[in-house]
Amino acid sequence: MPTVLIVDDDQKLLKMLQRTMVYEGLTVLTASNGQEALDQVDACQPEIIVLDWMMPKMDGLEVVQRLRAENNQAYILMLTARDALENRVEGLESGADDYLVKPFSPVELVARIHAMLRRVEAKPTRQPVTFDSLSLDPLCHQARLGETDLDLTPTEFELLHYFMRHPRQVLERAQILNSVWGYDFGGDDNVLEVYVGYLRKKLETDGHARLIHTVRGIGYVLRVE
Repeated sequence: MPTVLIVDDDQKLLKMLQRTMVYEGLTVLTASNGQEALDQVDACQPEIIVLDWMMPKMDGLEVVQRLRAENNQAYILMLTARDALENRVEGLESGADDYLVKPFSPVELVARIHAMLRRVEAKPTRQPVTFDSLSLDPLCHQARLGETDLDLTPTEFELLHYFMRHPRQVLERAQILNSVWGYDFGGDDNVLEVYVGYLRKKLETDGHARLIHTVRGIGYVLRVE
């Protein structure tokens, strides 16, 4: 069973989340600050991290940035009391895969954790795919553009993989969110726009032509023009 690390300096909330995850049959680790979180990741390599944003000394954003700088591939769900759009985008831009605004329902948290678990468990069975000059091997978590290796976070990798499995098809935003993130965002597709932007930046370096195109009012399509 994959391991979940829960990080929050609110001890009451931390214990509640721990009980909830244990009840779901998960292996659970806890940490109450950013440095403890990094130590737990080094020692135990959890597959999923539930991480509070606002913590003293080292906040959640810095923890995410350090993990991604070390190429850690854990799925990260950021907990935050900041619900403004720019705050949510900032959390995603730090390298988090998803966010959940406090106060939240434990049922919703469990649903998102299970969605991430499905992504973890599905990885080993996937076959390599190619499109134009792109190649992607899910088993090795390797993506290449021509002769160049692409440094992708887990969600960037999953999103590109989904596009490459449906080349030249116009994909609706809700369809992509449900397939990649694994649950209904309720119409809030900012997370998708942010991650499409990430992929475009990495795919369009050195003069490469755009491959992921916006279909206004519908979604996106992977194609060569």
